[in-house]
Amino acid sequence: MLTVATGNKAVAAAVKEAAPAVVAAYPITPQTEIVEQIAEYVAAKELKSQYIPVESEHSAMAACIGASVTGARTFTATSSHGLHYMHEMVNWAAGARLPIVMANVNRALGPGWNIWAEHTDAFQERDTGWLQVYVGSVQEAYDAVLMAFCIAEDERVLLPVMVNLDGFLLSHTMQPFDVTPVGDFIPPLHLPHAIDPANPGGYGTLTGPDNYFALRWDIERSMRDAVSVIRETQERFFQRFGRRYDMVEEYRCEDADVVVVAVGTLGREAEVAVDLLREEGVRAGSMRIRWLRPFPRLDLSGRDVVVIDRDYSFGFGGILARSIAATTGVNPTSVIAGLGGQEVTYEDIAGFVRDREPGKETWFGVTNDV
Repeated sequence: MLTVATGNKAVAAAVKEAAPAVVAAYPITPQTEIVEQIAEYVAAKELKSQYIPVESEHSAMAACIGASVTGARTFTATSSHGLHYMHEMVNWAAGARLPIVMANVNRALGPGWNIWAEHTDAFQERDTGWLQVYVGSVQEAYDAVLMAFCIAEDERVLLPVMVNLDGFLLSHTMQPFDVTPVGDFIPPLHLPHAIDPANPGGYGTLTGPDNYFALRWDIERSMRDAVSVIRETQERFFQRFGRRYDMVEEYRCEDADVVVVAVGTLGREAEVAVDLLREEGVRAGSMRIRWLRPFPRLDLSGRDVVVIDRDYSFGFGGILARSIAATTGVNPTSVIAGLGGQEVTYEDIAGFVRDREPGKETWFGVTNDV
């Protein structure tokens, strides 16, 4: 059924289809609309979930952990400072191998206080063991949530998944999307290590030096296995619903001499810039990174690469640009743009390509380039 809604409402609609047993919720701009809409579904008895209005984001993730460890499907949503207030429990959820799904509406971190889009909030959580997917449209937000439950709950993975959408640029933008009844697309959840009240036991949480590293390795093993699970799930989704996704969305890259790499809505904006550059005779293409964790393998050899980061690691650089340099050996032109909701148009992106200097980092809007 085709409808029109914001990215936030699309996420909530997908949660309704996935029917988690427990939803733990705490409001924060610009995510609040997600948990408000889910609360309306529960109140109207359109969604049979235990809705827990907690006192903080830390408590929201703690409640999800408590529910998930019993084998219940769980969901929560947050943004920015709320995500970082969860940080302790975010690590715990991954370490406990709990397939929690969370929507994070990407927003800048203060100070200064800022409620607009930036990816640094989620990028700072990239090493916690959570899978991370970044979407570029309302339809993709809906579809990514549905697939996230399948991927997280697959016994080859059993790791939490974070679905990221740009604050206001997507969370509050209305676009048409297809509300797809999922039927049996999401299999029943079976958590092998779930607590069973019928068979009580003791659980020791202290892990010594002889075993801790093995637990860390097992997370890494599952992160690697997640690549095939993601691809299988995306192919199964395509066969069932006709919408195709990949780890990376390529646009006009077949004969490209220069490739723009970005995440989220900037990646979609880059496609328009590519069309403009093609009209000028520049053989440009774009790659929109969808899955930051596990990080995809990129074939960028023999091309100029321009990476746009809506994030920054102080003293290190654009996180996406540095990740690409480390994994591909390419020395890209690094552009820091869009921080705190700074407007970046397709004309700006075309300008980044025209002015590219491999190995140089440039801050859009700052006159003294690094």
